[in-house]
Amino acid sequence: MEKKINKVLLLGIIFVAMNLRSPITAVGPLIGIISDDLILSGGQAGLITTIPLMSFAIISPIAPKLANKWTIEKTIFGALIVLVLGMFLRAIPQLTFLFLGTTLLGAAIAICNVLIPGLVKKEFPHQSGLVTGIYSVSMNLTGAIASGISIPLVRKIGLDWNVALGLWSILALTAFVCWLPQLKRQDKEVQEMTPQENSSIWTSTLAWSVTLFMGIQSFIFYVLVAWLPEMLVDKGLSTIQAGGMLSLLQMTLLPITFIVPIIAEKRPNQKSFVWVSFLLFAFGILGLMGNNMKIVSLSIMGIGIAGGIAFSLSMMFFNLRTTSAKQAAELSGMAQSIGYLLAATGPFLFGFLHDVTKTWQSSLIILLMMTSILLIVGLNSAKKRVI
Repeated sequence: MEKKINKVLLLGIIFVAMNLRSPITAVGPLIGIISDDLILSGGQAGLITTIPLMSFAIISPIAPKLANKWTIEKTIFGALIVLVLGMFLRAIPQLTFLFLGTTLLGAAIAICNVLIPGLVKKEFPHQSGLVTGIYSVSMNLTGAIASGISIPLVRKIGLDWNVALGLWSILALTAFVCWLPQLKRQDKEVQEMTPQENSSIWTSTLAWSVTLFMGIQSFIFYVLVAWLPEMLVDKGLSTIQAGGMLSLLQMTLLPITFIVPIIAEKRPNQKSFVWVSFLLFAFGILGLMGNNMKIVSLSIMGIGIAGGIAFSLSMMFFNLRTTSAKQAAELSGMAQSIGYLLAATGPFLFGFLHDVTKTWQSSLIILLMMTSILLIVGLNSAKKRVI
């Protein structure tokens, strides 16, 4: 019986995960079209991606408290309702509804982002690497598909940009239905989740290293989700080709996000993964500074592998560096709050620097600097120890 319940829970986690990137990555290739239609500046366009990250930063610390009051299962269910509402509002082609809907879906995604690692640690204690891999692949696969088909939906099929974005509400509704069985679950351990250990989390140098690692890898990823297509269009690619390149980046993530958690869980430390991620990030960003499209393509794949490693490590650190599901949720809340607050500055800063300098070089130099910091905090996070 327990095995059947776990399968149903795993299916629910997969469908929830499928909604944690696609609502955001679907926007990146459409930013130019949305900007033209709504007459947005570069800074305003960057806010389309920045707003969800700000929601992540504000809502993440609240998520464990909501789970303490209503249980993880019911809290995620409520988040799915908010997600569907946010996606419907975002589909209304007006600036106010675009920002309001984006804010709501960002809040919903934040809750799920924080609570699922703790749920995985509690329900799959001996298979957390495997389940994290499945969860990560589900999230990144739909994220890649969303960025890859957004432009074809508009250019080839002829949908308006808001309709193309609104279609993703179907996936959110599917997750809502798949999560219904979890409302029957009653778990006392979840209800005992309290902020009593917050002081040890917030004063821990290890927790801050994990937090900064989470934030910097998110900073790099969301900058590229928002601006890589526009950057490549400036290099001479069509909008469809540029969207395909963003999809390529995310498709490269997929095998990495499945394999790395399984291997990393069994290693005494994860320093070698941090080094590989750093080197590939640096290679990829330097490659984007040039105009040789073969090198640019290889660079994008390198960034995809690096991002896959860094993201996987971020998710695994929540489990590997904690001793309980409660502590894992608290670390997840801290890391995703501060981390996404840091990441939220990325798309806006990237767009602002481009508006000022009329080139992408300054923005890419910022990414190189962030990559160096990623190495330092990553090596500290990768040591075998717990908070």
